[in-house]
Amino acid sequence: MYQYVSKLIIYRKTKDSEILYSLSEIIRTLYEEFPVLIPESSSKEIYITEIYEQINKLMVLATEYGFDNNLWKNYIAYLIAVSENPFSISCEKKGMLDGSVNNFAISDMKLLKAISEYDFTEIEEKLGINCFSIITNYKAVTKNEKRYNKNVSDKIRLLSGHLAETDTEDKLLGIVTSFYKDFGVGKFGLNKAFRLQEKEGECLVLPILNTEEILLSDLIGYELQKKKLIDNTEAFVNGRKANNCLLYGDSGTGKSSSIKAILNEYYQSGLRIIEIYKHQFQYLSSIIAEIKNRNYKFIIYMDDLSFEEFEIEYKYLKAVIEGGLETKPDNVLIYATSNRRHLIRETWSDRSDISKDELHKSDTMQEKLSLVARFGITINYSAPIQKEFYEIVKGLAAKQEGINLSEEELLKQANIWEMSHGGRSGRTAQQFINYLLGKRE
Repeated sequence: MYQYVSKLIIYRKTKDSEILYSLSEIIRTLYEEFPVLIPESSSKEIYITEIYEQINKLMVLATEYGFDNNLWKNYIAYLIAVSENPFSISCEKKGMLDGSVNNFAISDMKLLKAISEYDFTEIEEKLGINCFSIITNYKAVTKNEKRYNKNVSDKIRLLSGHLAETDTEDKLLGIVTSFYKDFGVGKFGLNKAFRLQEKEGECLVLPILNTEEILLSDLIGYELQKKKLIDNTEAFVNGRKANNCLLYGDSGTGKSSSIKAILNEYYQSGLRIIEIYKHQFQYLSSIIAEIKNRNYKFIIYMDDLSFEEFEIEYKYLKAVIEGGLETKPDNVLIYATSNRRHLIRETWSDRSDISKDELHKSDTMQEKLSLVARFGITINYSAPIQKEFYEIVKGLAAKQEGINLSEEELLKQANIWEMSHGGRSGRTAQQFINYLLGKRE
């Protein structure tokens, strides 16, 4: 295997390729030290332990992405799919490329296919193990889709199937470049949603492996609000001018759910979402620099956004949205939800020009209002009136089996529930339906 791995050029040292390189090195050393069968010795156990360690890592990856059948081919397909290099990122934008780079790409395709078909039989005979036979003929335990990234898994399995069936490197290159064009490459190509993780002074963009599969049709009511959000998002993903959006209003009314649904509706059109919290705003500029040249539309999502008087993180946000020297790229918008219309806490003294400790209170007021003014679209999600609340309850109940209540009894119980559980809202209605479902035998 080492003779193949060592000759890779474009796909050398890709993301998660440690398993490949470690196994390659183990096998190379094994053949150099023991060109024939290994006698019973401590060396044999060392090799077995090292191989099992890599198999364990492969199993973890397979569980995370729902690999099945030939886990080794799945793994090589995964490396091809997640490798962010100049070639793959260019293919993501343009498809098949012209030029000398294709010579390197074809060479790497030939090597990767050989690696995916590597025969581990002699290694198993030398060491008296069968782990490679198991992973190349693997039957995965059926898992709940919420336990792994099914969206990525389906694409990896598709590419793995092509890797097994394609007989030449030229055909494989065509399949891989089409895969990049259709599905993208790396974490941004394969995943819908992302979060930030601070590590040793850096902020990493990491995929969220499981997202809620909610659609706009699942959200009952708020049709005008949803239409405003749809129109703006469609303009964005289609390359037209669009605005940053602020969804504000009462809690539990579906603000966050609307944005999650928008992601699911427009993911196939190239929409991605990055969730960020206000204590991470200092990294906004570096995050935007990372995504501005990718072939996707990114929503930077800020949930439950609000600031107290003493918090100054909103100044980072103001500069990024509008006002800094660097222009925000066309493939980035900011969507935020908040229970506060103006995001920053106001006091009555802010509205008075008479103060003991500040001469120009009107300036303070303008400073606080200037943030929300940078959101071109503001959408109000107010608590539903009783009739609207009943419609939400009936709509949610109709989607479930086993709620055997008359409409009159359903609404009567819903009324009692909302009075003792935080008032009328979509969230309260869903909690009520969950309560009824939990009572079923």
